Amino acid sequence: MKLYSTNNHNLSVDFPTAVFNSMPLDKGLYMPVDIPVLDKEFIDHIEQYSLPQIAFKVASVLLQDAIPAGDLKAIIDDAINFDAPVVNLAGNDFVLELFHGPSLAFKDFGARFMSRIMGYFLKENEKTLDVLVATSGDTGGAVALGFLGVANTRVTILYPKGKVSDIQELQLCTNGQNIHAIEVEGTFDDCQHLVKQAFADEELNEKLRLTSANSINISRLIPQTFYYFNAYAQLRRQGKKDLVFVVPSGNFGNIAAGLLAYKMGLPVKRFVAATNVNDTVPRFLESGIYETRPSVQTYSNAMDVGAPSNWVRIMDLFNNDKAALEKVMKGYRFTDDETLEAIKAIYNEFDYIACPHTAIAWLALQQYRMDTSDQEFAGVFLSTAHACKFPDVFPEEIKADIEIPEQVKSLAAKPKLATAMDTGFESFKKYLLTSYGNA
Repeated sequence: MKLYSTNNHNLSVDFPTAVFNSMPLDKGLYMPVDIPVLDKEFIDHIEQYSLPQIAFKVASVLLQDAIPAGDLKAIIDDAINFDAPVVNLAGNDFVLELFHGPSLAFKDFGARFMSRIMGYFLKENEKTLDVLVATSGDTGGAVALGFLGVANTRVTILYPKGKVSDIQELQLCTNGQNIHAIEVEGTFDDCQHLVKQAFADEELNEKLRLTSANSINISRLIPQTFYYFNAYAQLRRQGKKDLVFVVPSGNFGNIAAGLLAYKMGLPVKRFVAATNVNDTVPRFLESGIYETRPSVQTYSNAMDVGAPSNWVRIMDLFNNDKAALEKVMKGYRFTDDETLEAIKAIYNEFDYIACPHTAIAWLALQQYRMDTSDQEFAGVFLSTAHACKFPDVFPEEIKADIEIPEQVKSLAAKPKLATAMDTGFESFKKYLLTSYGNA
C-alpha cells in the first residue's frame, strides 16, 4: 500500500511510514494512492459475513500487502471484538449503535485498531513512540484505553478545560501508566493546533518519535469503514438495499471513512453530515465558501470543531469538485434547543435514549426526508456515544432511565491525573521536552 499527501500527490510512502509519521511535513494528510473496489461477488453476498469477516476483507483489499493475512486477521479479531448493531427505531429509520466498545464511543474502532497496528510495527529497542492526541470528547477516552499498557508507547492527550463531560474527563485522566492528560485553557481547536504545531517542530521531531492518534492518522480512519459495510450487511438481511447514512460530524473523520467505503464500492444513495452550530461544512455546501470559525461550545461537545481536519480528505476523494461531492453528500446544522427537543421526542415516541450527537443525526434524517421525494430508502443515523456520557444534558425523567455501565461506575473512585496548561505552543513544547526529552 502506498500513500500520498493531500498537499503533494507526487509523495509516496508505505503504510508503516504513514502510520508513524501521522501527518506529512507539508501539513497535508495521507491518502491511499489507489482506492481498490471490493469485488461484486462479496458485495452481493455481504449479508453472509460477520463483522470481523467483513473487517478483514475490507482491510485486506485496502492495505494490500502491508501486513500478512494471518497477522492482519489476528489484529482485527483482537481489536474489533464488540458488536455494532443496527436497531430499527420505526418504519425505515434505523440507528447504528457504535457505543458497545470499552470506552462507549465509536472511536473504539479506530483507536483499538490503530494501537495494535502501531504495536505490530514497533520493533524491540526502538525509540519510545509518543502519541499526541487532541480530543473534544470521546477520542481521548478511546485512545487512552486502546493504548493503555501498550509497550514502548506514551500517550499525551490534550483536552479543553470545562468542555468535556465529567465521564469523558474521567476516561482521560484516571488511567496513569503510559497515559498522560493535559487540560488546556482553551477550545478543541486550540488543542488540535498545538498537536499540529508539535508535528511541524524540528526540535521536537529530532528528540521525540511523534505520531498522532487523531483521525488525521490514516490507521484510525481505515477501521471506521468496517461498520458502514457491516451496517449494509445487516440491512441486506432485512431486505433493505437503498441506504442513506446520517453521520454526526465534528472533525469529519467519521463521514470521511464512510465516503472512503463508498469509493470502495459500498452501495449508498447519500451521506448526510449532521452538525451543531459549528457549521463550517454546511455553510460551505450552501455557499461554496469554505470559512473556518472559532468553535462554539454546545451540548454535543464532540462536534465542537470550527476547523475540521478531515475535510481536506473528503475534498481530495472528490478531486476538489464540489459539484461531484454534492451528488453524494448533504449537510444540516441544529441548535442546542433543537437537540434537546429531539432527545425528548425520541424518548417519548420510541422509548429510546439518544446522546446529543445521536439526536442531531436523527434530526438531520427527518429533515432530509422532508427535503427529498424518495421516501423508500432505509435511513441509518449513527449513534456515536453512550448516553451516560452526557448526564447534564438530559431532563431528570430521561436521565433516571439511563443504564450506567459497570466500567463507568468504577471511574468515580479513581484520582484525576492531569496537567493544566495555557494555549501557548512554547508551554506545550517545554512540557514534552522536560517530561520526555531525556527519557
